[in-house]
Amino acid sequence: MAVGGVKREIPQGGAEFQKKVGVFEAKVIAINPTPLEYKEILGIDLKEDSNATNYYDSVSGKLRVNVWLQDVNSDFRTTATFWLEKGEKINKDNTKKQYINNIGVCSWASSPEALPAWFAKRENRVAHIGEEEFLGFVRTWLGSLDFSDPDTEIYLNWDKVMNNNLTDLKEQIDGDLTQTVGVLATVRTVDKGEGPKSYQNIFVKSFFPGYSIRNMRLVDYNNPDVVRGLKFRKSAELKMHERFVVAVTGDYGCKDFYTFKDLHDYDPEANLVESDKVIAVDDSDY
Repeated sequence: MAVGGVKREIPQGGAEFQKKVGVFEAKVIAINPTPLEYKEILGIDLKEDSNATNYYDSVSGKLRVNVWLQDVNSDFRTTATFWLEKGEKINKDNTKKQYINNIGVCSWASSPEALPAWFAKRENRVAHIGEEEFLGFVRTWLGSLDFSDPDTEIYLNWDKVMNNNLTDLKEQIDGDLTQTVGVLATVRTVDKGEGPKSYQNIFVKSFFPGYSIRNMRLVDYNNPDVVRGLKFRKSAELKMHERFVVAVTGDYGCKDFYTFKDLHDYDPEANLVESDKVIAVDDSDY
């Protein structure tokens, strides 16, 4: 991956971990940490037989990217998990492909010739599976980059990435180009056959600049009428935190239990009472 341009708590123990829900401002503290980084950065001594750093699954051909996040106002730490797969992103009826340019912006088209002119001005290619979500996060995190500058780029070198070589990104941690990120902590409840089991989760389809969290507190985005009003407006008219709310509440949005309140302890009873989308089909992510 190339990065350049003009600058413009999960403790080990599982069941004892207090899950959280809500929006919070986070800083990135590690990306796919090595065993040594687990100890030095996260304060975790991995067991010899731990598979925590086995990020590539040779069976599925997927790379797991764990971005460790810490709330700027507390010791709460968790991971945003992205799954990258070396395969072209194609729509369901196989009529269009997703293209991605060198600043991580995506567009769907039936052919390169059908791409919008504004998009085709930059170097682009067919996107890989999972790339849109991951680079969407990276764009928010590297928010001090001037994405209007022609020399700015955040392009994934796919061969390096699939070998778990994320050095270019890891070098940006605490760098001048980064900013804090607005994140939604959720709880996902999965039916394991032996009864439901809940997991701490992060909504990874959308993020917003961390400094905008003060604006999130000024409006009750848990109010359906407020959200409905956002959806009647054009995307270009919305601020980044408002686009985030639309993404979370849309048809392809968050299926976990969540709230737009500030980060707080998860109440299982509130989940069962207030959400009709609690139980998810079991999958390999867990």
